Amino acid sequence: MRVVIAGAGSVGRSVARELIDKEHSVLLIDQSKEALGHERIPGAEWLLSDACELAGLAEAGLEEADVVVAATGDDKTNLVLSLLAKTEFGVPRTVSRVNNPKNEWLFDDNWGVDVAVSTPRLMTALVEEAVEVGGLVHLMSFERGQAGLLEFTVHENAELVAERIGGITFPLDTVLVAIIRNSRAFAPSPDDVIEAGDELFFLSSPDQEGALLELLQETTKTAESAETAETEDSVEITEPTGD
Repeated sequence: MRVVIAGAGSVGRSVARELIDKEHSVLLIDQSKEALGHERIPGAEWLLSDACELAGLAEAGLEEADVVVAATGDDKTNLVLSLLAKTEFGVPRTVSRVNNPKNEWLFDDNWGVDVAVSTPRLMTALVEEAVEVGGLVHLMSFERGQAGLLEFTVHENAELVAERIGGITFPLDTVLVAIIRNSRAFAPSPDDVIEAGDELFFLSSPDQEGALLELLQETTKTAESAETAETEDSVEITEPTGD
């Protein structure tokens, strides 16, 4: 696979090393001589050019790229590059870095972005995934936002506990793709039974995320309500007696 990466900063160079280790062909583009000469990466090609100029992108052979990664520190540059890669060079897939979370809404197919990677968003999702129990955590989006990877940690009092997966009706366009239990990941089968503390990973379309959350939280609330009612029923009320 041929990958063109715009931005030879720490992010771009790290991505380039990983891809080269996996035996992909990588070209790094940057308009700064200091960036290109800062740290040579064995196996990578280098081009001194502006990633927003058509002439420079043509010199990079963008029409032959399988993936273009816009990894500069400037959101405007990343957006323009993604758009040019799609509209002028017909690149099959673009991955664009989001530097400012306020600009994240711009990074969609209108600007030629297939996958937007926001470091603050990823860090937030990972923090929530680590500590959130009973809430639906959005980890990542796929296919230009048409599908998302979601995580739900099962509360010990949830009605889901001891339920057969095959007996649960999940919303349309929603698939339970993996479960992590006791640090071990496995693909669920209809006969697997959900246990407390399970981390459930779903692929779901954005318009079904609300229904999925309602389903998962409804079972938890039902269990909690039953427990509360049972506690109240067990309280013995003693009428006061006169002297």
